[in-house]
Amino acid sequence: MMLATIRMTLPAKKHDEALKILKSEAKRCKVHPSCLGCHVYEDLQEDNVLVYEEMWRSEEDLKRRLRSAEYRTMLLVMEMALKHPEVRFNKVSTSTGMEMIEKARSCAI
Repeated sequence: MMLATIRMTLPAKKHDEALKILKSEAKRCKVHPSCLGCHVYEDLQEDNVLVYEEMWRSEEDLKRRLRSAEYRTMLLVMEMALKHPEVRFNKVSTSTGMEMIEKARSCAI
């Protein structure tokens, strides 16, 4: 699985416009069969910071997304940012859930 994350600080006057575009883009992205999830977050500790996250089944699926005409919309939103956005692509090899908490807590006792 590939996790793509973009964190950007926007001018106050562009925040609402960028949020609207990112929400729309997330809806379009989620219907793609290889997309495992897509989310838009607002940072509650920093004003006008948005985080956009996509999860893809494979690295090749992510690369197809990055080459797509639709991804130009993301690039345009990133250009609105006050400074260079923080962009991260992470390959996830394993994933776990509640069992990790249970295992860790049972060892601590």
